[in-house]
Amino acid sequence: MDHQTALASLFLPEGRLDPYPAYDVIRAHAPIFQALDGRWFVTTHALTSRLLRDPHLRVADAADYDGFWPDWRQNRGVASIVLSMLQTNPPDHTRLRRAAAATFTARRVAALRDVIAGQAEDLVKAMPSRTDFMSAFAYPLPIGVICALLGVPEADRAWFRQRAADLTVVLEPISTEEEMRLADVAGRDLEGYFTDLIAERRRAPREDLTSALVAVHDDTTGPGMTGEELLANLVLLLIAGFETTTNLLGTGIEILLTRPEQADRLRADPHLAPAFVEEILRYDSPVQLASRFVASPLDLDGGLRLDAGAQLTMLLGSANRDPARYPDPHRFDPDRPNIQPVSFGGGAHYCLGAPLARLEAQVAFPLVLGMLPGLSLAGPGERRDRLVLRGHATLPVTTG
Repeated sequence: MDHQTALASLFLPEGRLDPYPAYDVIRAHAPIFQALDGRWFVTTHALTSRLLRDPHLRVADAADYDGFWPDWRQNRGVASIVLSMLQTNPPDHTRLRRAAAATFTARRVAALRDVIAGQAEDLVKAMPSRTDFMSAFAYPLPIGVICALLGVPEADRAWFRQRAADLTVVLEPISTEEEMRLADVAGRDLEGYFTDLIAERRRAPREDLTSALVAVHDDTTGPGMTGEELLANLVLLLIAGFETTTNLLGTGIEILLTRPEQADRLRADPHLAPAFVEEILRYDSPVQLASRFVASPLDLDGGLRLDAGAQLTMLLGSANRDPARYPDPHRFDPDRPNIQPVSFGGGAHYCLGAPLARLEAQVAFPLVLGMLPGLSLAGPGERRDRLVLRGHATLPVTTG
């Protein structure tokens, strides 16, 4: 299989099921190469790490979408993503990121440790002897945590699951017309929900992230954010706050249960959790690729020059299994020195919620293994057919 064939396989269901053999072929060909459609693909850890931080690169923002899809605002799922800081460039990205970071503080995240542990314990205690780990734990824990942070009532949390799943298809490089229709419906539902929550918090502020962001919007003395930006970023924080963490929890527990000796180590010593989480992120990243455009001509090693407007796709999953950075990369080894996965991106667009995702996983894995010493897989589960957001749809387990 040559590198172009391997690349094409990633856009087929069977290739997405296990993309790592294709990554090996692609990475062995070159650190960066041009596909038949003109896009450039980046395969190695070193080059991916560099480019994620390179100021010559930018994301596709609202102005770009106006150029290639004039009616994009009519799909409210697309609008929720494009108008958020995820798809915004400086100086607007700097303004929005600063506003969100000022409210999404390390202190606020660290204070959630007890909330995470309490919710995780309740979920484990409620598990039947045979269950779907994704529905019983991997979804409700992170949605409960991000909703607590945003101030979303507990009774509303189950409502978000399908809408979030429908909306995130807009992050994928391929989608059907029906999937995009459902993304539009989900976007409208979520915008309606947060419009009501914003009005409620404006009337009666609380100690939550929604109230803090509403205050930023209403403060006319600072740069703040527009009403459209406020709404889009609340939707983004909700979606990003649990979608990737759900995938991390499901993938991580499958990795551990198929390696009982590693599960026993973590069960015996919960202090190993940070290293285990980093290796899980490296071994099977919840986010598999990141896309950028070249803003101004960019010179790379070997005399390669990328012109302004060139599209880059960085294969994060390939970079995380680059043998030049991680010897024996297909082996799960939490004892590796200096594990630095690119799973959360890098540079200006480094994931704002990365500390929260890490904290949830560091608390959850030893707690689940400790409370359920007989936990085991009850079947292979079902992978979601996604290229960007990699994870399980179902993962059957028995609790022992």
